[in-house]
Amino acid sequence: MVQATEHIYIVRDDAILGGEPIIRGTRTPVRAIVETWRMGVAPEEIPQGLPHITLAQVFDTLSYYLDHQNEINSYIERNRIPDELIDPLLQDL
Repeated sequence: MVQATEHIYIVRDDAILGGEPIIRGTRTPVRAIVETWRMGVAPEEIPQGLPHITLAQVFDTLSYYLDHQNEINSYIERNRIPDELIDPLLQDL
């Protein structure tokens, strides 16, 4: 069941990622956009790598994150790859 949020482009769907907040009409979780932004990618550049996402969706996603930082940070931490599973050759990139 799709549940709307107070943000026009952000929904929850129990059938997608267990109800984690996603961008409406996609399977893209809010955390994916936030992590990309945290790596230094400008919001205006994010749709270039994810052409199914609009700039308006990116900004609404970041707005949702700013309103729900603890929740999204929790999803980010739960989905983090443990350091011991990362190839040592890639750890310093």
